[in-house]
Amino acid sequence: MTGEERLLEGVRVLDVASYIAAPAAAMMLADLGAEVIKVEPPGGDAYRDLRNAPGMPRTETDYGWLVDNRNKKGIVIDLKSEAGRGVLYRLAETADVFITNLPLNVRSRLGVTWEDIAPLNDRLIYASLTAYGEAGEEASKTGFDSTAWWARSGLMDLVRPSPDAAPTRSLPGMGDHPTATALFAAIMAGLYRRERTGKGGFVATNLMANGIWSNAVLAQAMLCGEAFQPRPPREESANALVNPYRTRDGRWFFLALVNEDRQWPTLAAVVGGEELAADPRFRTREGRHENSRELVKVLDRLFLQRDWSELRPALEEKGVTFGVVGRLQDIPDDPQMRAAGVLVPMDDPAGGAELVVASPVEVGGAGHVAPAAAPALGQHTREVLAAAGYTVEEIARLEECGAVAS
Repeated sequence: MTGEERLLEGVRVLDVASYIAAPAAAMMLADLGAEVIKVEPPGGDAYRDLRNAPGMPRTETDYGWLVDNRNKKGIVIDLKSEAGRGVLYRLAETADVFITNLPLNVRSRLGVTWEDIAPLNDRLIYASLTAYGEAGEEASKTGFDSTAWWARSGLMDLVRPSPDAAPTRSLPGMGDHPTATALFAAIMAGLYRRERTGKGGFVATNLMANGIWSNAVLAQAMLCGEAFQPRPPREESANALVNPYRTRDGRWFFLALVNEDRQWPTLAAVVGGEELAADPRFRTREGRHENSRELVKVLDRLFLQRDWSELRPALEEKGVTFGVVGRLQDIPDDPQMRAAGVLVPMDDPAGGAELVVASPVEVGGAGHVAPAAAPALGQHTREVLAAAGYTVEEIARLEECGAVAS
């Protein structure tokens, strides 16, 4: 690993979760040095099969499993069996964090509710992730980030290219990973409280809450009684200086002149010269907003006269605020992502990739553990059970009855 210390060294985490958000939070803990034990059912986490879904990229490497389950130990426990639950309970007795996103009714059937687990270990942090929260008539309702985070929050309705366009589909894990960061924060707060009190406790977040949090500015405006007009297409933007544009060679970028009184004269000089800067329609903020459609047309014409390789350095030199509209094919060779530690090299070439997406939290002096391959199904079952005090004979009996699998 890099850095001076393993911040979470000695912290043991049971990841009794599936798919993305909760396991991703566990991965963030592993990045900081925690020992994370990934508990899967005999058939494995269904996330392992996501890459085979229609429309997903087909590669030899299970990319989703790698990014969200690296640096974990993988074990298989059949929680439908009494013997399997006994194994999990024994592991929970010495764990620091128990993470689950199983639906609430499923937790009851499998015996992994807060009420089931808490008596086993009064120092344990029980971290719960749900789709719609812990209370209310929808508490047990199943959901994914596409439904509870993206659709329910208003984001899906608002992010359309034009008012008459269909609602925009989300991308895989788009809301899960921000929600994972919230769950990570809740777990760290629980661990901090334990440092002060010596007691564990219950922490939670949900996809719906994180979706509303992502849309909090407009959601709060609605709560304040404001009326909304549909968002117009980019050609009719209410502010031409906060809008996407395209260059001659087809590269899109997003102009974000939030401080437009200061930056507009600079932009005008860069792309349009004195004539644009002196245009009476656009000289004042009020005029630019009143004549926004005309300004969009003017900027469209001017930007389409420049290639991106020419325009980008000109904007950067003058300090104009913009962002390139990144494409997936740009990511592997993005020097800033490497320099900032957003993309980091794999520690184990057998993991199937040279680079992996890093988790977004940094703590000074405590670098991330170098990313290693995600576990195969049941890869560490015997190792973990032996460390928990099971004998070779006991492990063999558990395997024979199907309570665990290697």
